Amino acid sequence: MDWIAKLKLVVFPLCLVPLAWLVNAVTTNQLGPDPANTLTRDLGEWALIFLCMSLAVTPARKITGINKLIRFRRMIGLFSLFYAVLHVIAYLAFMLGWQWQTLLEDLYQRPYIIVGAIAILILSVLGVTSTKSMMRRLGKKWAKLHKLVYLAAGLAILHFVWLSKSDYTEVVIFGSVVAGLMLFRIPIKKRLS
Repeated sequence: MDWIAKLKLVVFPLCLVPLAWLVNAVTTNQLGPDPANTLTRDLGEWALIFLCMSLAVTPARKITGINKLIRFRRMIGLFSLFYAVLHVIAYLAFMLGWQWQTLLEDLYQRPYIIVGAIAILILSVLGVTSTKSMMRRLGKKWAKLHKLVYLAAGLAILHFVWLSKSDYTEVVIFGSVVAGLMLFRIPIKKRLS
């Protein structure tokens, strides 16, 4: 077993730490006066954090020259999807009480929900197509498809902007990180022209 495989055995459970913390916070009533909102928000933020981390793998690989870092990108990206799905489940279960009519009304009245849903749909497609067999099956189209991760990240930031009521500090931080990671992908010649 190479060092990356051993490190993955450490990173995988570390990616579950936010979930363990949230489960503990739920069971010990530490989520404040509006636990449903706090849980839903925190799960969404963790989805965005993992999305940013997955986008940071390629720049980290290029900066450090450690090509094996790329082997973490899929796992981290799938954790982003995992937390995004939990975010949706928390919203549906704890904020809407599985009331589908209320969901339809929310979709009509709150466009940020549609934007978030599109982001999660994109992440779901990327998750389903992240396997080696799908990479072979899609060939050159796979890389083009997976560039949609940047659209998903932009939509997630927009979703977050619309949800923010007064303090935009986190939005600015996440937006700056995503913008910086996108800028890193543009070749220097294009950036300067």
